[in-house]
Amino acid sequence: MIKPNKIPGIQSRPSTDLPVLKPFTAKAAGEPEDLLFSRWLASTPIWAWLLLIVIIFAWPGVSSAASSYTMTQAFQALWRWLPFIITGGFLFNVIISFFAMLIGTAFGVVLGLMQISPLRIIRWPAQFLTQIFRNSPWLVLLFIVLLALPFEVEIAGEIIRIPDWVKAVFGLCLPIMANISEVVRGAINSVPSGQWEAAESLAYTRQQTLWQIILPQCFKRMIPPWMNWYAILTMATPLCSLLGVEELITLSRQAIEAENNRPELLVPFYGFALLIFFAYCYPIARATIALERRFAVKL
Repeated sequence: MIKPNKIPGIQSRPSTDLPVLKPFTAKAAGEPEDLLFSRWLASTPIWAWLLLIVIIFAWPGVSSAASSYTMTQAFQALWRWLPFIITGGFLFNVIISFFAMLIGTAFGVVLGLMQISPLRIIRWPAQFLTQIFRNSPWLVLLFIVLLALPFEVEIAGEIIRIPDWVKAVFGLCLPIMANISEVVRGAINSVPSGQWEAAESLAYTRQQTLWQIILPQCFKRMIPPWMNWYAILTMATPLCSLLGVEELITLSRQAIEAENNRPELLVPFYGFALLIFFAYCYPIARATIALERRFAVKL
C-alpha cells in the first residue's frame, strides 16, 4: 500500500519558515505616507480649531489693555480691508495654485510614464529630474525662477511683460510636477504583475496594456494623493509674497502699513489669513480621506 505524501506544516515539519504563501497586498499610490497632510488636517479635533479661533479673537482684547487702540478698532480696520485682501489677494492664491497644479499635473504624468519606460535613456533622465525637484526646497526654486526668467520678452517688435505671479506659477509647478510623477509611478507599480502577464498572454503590446488595462485601474488610486498635493500647494502659495507677488499675505502687510503699523492689527489680519486658508483646504482634506477609503484596494 502506497502511503500518501505528508503535507508540510500540517502532517510533518515544514521545510521552510514560509510554508504558506501570504496573500498579495497591493499598495496604491499615496497611502498612507503621501496623504500625511490631509490625514493630519482632517483628523485634527474640531475643539482645537475652535480654541485657535478663540485665541485669535481674544488677542486684540488682551493687547488693547496696554494701548489706546481697541479691539473694536482693530476689527473695524480688518473689515474695511476685507474686499481688498480677498478679491485682490486670496483670489490670486487660488489662481496661482490652480495653474501650478494644472501645469504640474500635465508634466508630472508625462514624467511618471517616462520613469517606467524600459529604455534607460528615457527612464534615467526622468528619475533624475523627479528626484531633483522633489527634494529641493520650494522657496529656493521660487527664487531661482525669479532670477532666471526675464521680466519681459520681445516678440515681433512687441514687448510683453511677464507678471510676477506667472513666475510664481512656473516655480511652484516644478515640485508639483516631481511629486505627481512619483504618484503616477507608484500607482502603476501598485497594480499586480499578473495584470501585465495576463495582457501579454493575450498578445497585447506594452502600449495597449498600459493605456487600456493598467492606467484605467490607476486613475482612481491617483485622485486622493493628487488632491492632497493640491491642498499642500495652496498652503504654500504665501511663499510667493517673498517674491513681491500681490497675494493675500502681501496685501495684508500693505493694509497693516496703511493703518500705521499698529501691532494690534497683526493677529486679526494674519489670523484671518489662517482662517480663510483653513476654510478652503479643510474640505479638500476631508474629501481626500473619503476618496481614499472609497477607492482603497480591496483584496
